[in-house]
Amino acid sequence: MDVNTATALAFALPLAVGIAALGSAIGLGLAVRSALEAIGRQPEASGKIQTAMIIGAAFIEALTIYALLVVFLFMGRVA
Repeated sequence: MDVNTATALAFALPLAVGIAALGSAIGLGLAVRSALEAIGRQPEASGKIQTAMIIGAAFIEALTIYALLVVFLFMGRVA
């Protein structure tokens, strides 16, 4: 791997995980906001809504963890 590719990876990898974290944070915020609005409209269904929200939040966080794992995999190629 030449120096330019290694340098590009050194700048792109943290930027990519940052973008993934930002997207995850926005998605998580929207999901929680929608769930809280739904609980406010139908308090009797709060248990079902909360369960669905927690499962959705876990999937959203998993995407960020996958992005971080990809960064760790490519970090060995930077040096």
